[in-house]
Amino acid sequence: MEKPTISAIIPCLNEEKTLPLCIKKAQAAFAAMAIEGEVVVGDNGSTDRSVEVAESLGARVAHQPVRGYGAALRAAAEAASGKYLIMADADDSYDWSNLQPFVAKLDEGYDFVIGNRFRGGIEPGAMPFLHRYLGNPVLSGISSLFYKVPVGDFHCGMRAFTRQAYARMALQTEGMEFATEMVVRAAQEELRIAEIPIKLHPDKRDRRPHLRSFRDGWRHLRFIMTYAPNYLYLAPGGLFLLLGLALLLLLAKGPVSVGGFFLGSHFLALGLLLTLIGQNIITLGLIAKVILIKQTRTQEDLLVGLLENHYTLERGLITGGFFVVAGGIIDVRLLVEWLSASGGMETTVHLAFVGSGLIAMGINIVFSAFLLGMVLARK
Repeated sequence: MEKPTISAIIPCLNEEKTLPLCIKKAQAAFAAMAIEGEVVVGDNGSTDRSVEVAESLGARVAHQPVRGYGAALRAAAEAASGKYLIMADADDSYDWSNLQPFVAKLDEGYDFVIGNRFRGGIEPGAMPFLHRYLGNPVLSGISSLFYKVPVGDFHCGMRAFTRQAYARMALQTEGMEFATEMVVRAAQEELRIAEIPIKLHPDKRDRRPHLRSFRDGWRHLRFIMTYAPNYLYLAPGGLFLLLGLALLLLLAKGPVSVGGFFLGSHFLALGLLLTLIGQNIITLGLIAKVILIKQTRTQEDLLVGLLENHYTLERGLITGGFFVVAGGIIDVRLLVEWLSASGGMETTVHLAFVGSGLIAMGINIVFSAFLLGMVLARK
């Protein structure tokens, strides 16, 4: 039997009312385009007649016991055999009869095609107010900024991609964040991405949708942040470190007045706190970047490349040891001065902060060196 050109993959959890509409529309689209196609339903444990209805209409059902939007779609995608895979929901909010624009873009050589509901039109009642004017624009904006993806509607649920593109994306998530992961991974794999306008209709279900605004919005944001170490770690860590070092250098010899404001030991303590926080966040960011690049070997990163080519455990230990020794010298000098004064009044508290800070930074570097060396060594 000839393999189908298109596999329509539909996630399903108790959708017996609207699922038949989607299956019939997809099949009608295949016929209108004179293309061999199949419908594969990723069933997520439906307790209604969804499975029975799907099979009666000629669709294949891939059973997925693991709950979640992403899990259901992955099951359907892995069971599909088409050259092109097109996904959309089972609630008839996306027009399954309008597959031709997606197929045309894939035929042009694009690897991944996603709809844009804001350009195509959102019918009254099709999208909640907060989703339309806050959730989707904010999350799409953050995603586009972090990942440099030319997509205006990151969370549109109607998408098409080639079988090879699906394999390269190596998707892992199980919940609603699957939608974000797919676009992010497409960008990381440098797939050719196209966006087309589509219309969003009110869903035809007579019950509450599976989507939970705040829970699933957080899952999307969590994924966006987790896989963007430059923004989550390095940018804030670098800012904290620079501010902390500036305060330490400014106040190392004693209190100063800046613009009529007195800066004493309290600001020195703040400087030390910011320095240590910044150093630790940057260290976590470097480790996160290495892990991310190791997971997606097609990505290149200048900083990770420098670490892979020049970093060694021994160099990390030497650097950390230098900080410890430098801080130790300062503290020993202060101890000698204190003893020479027979334990008198302490007047060198500012320099003591600097010495202790250097020692703490050195110890952090020494122990981080082992962990960084371990993740760099992983294949």
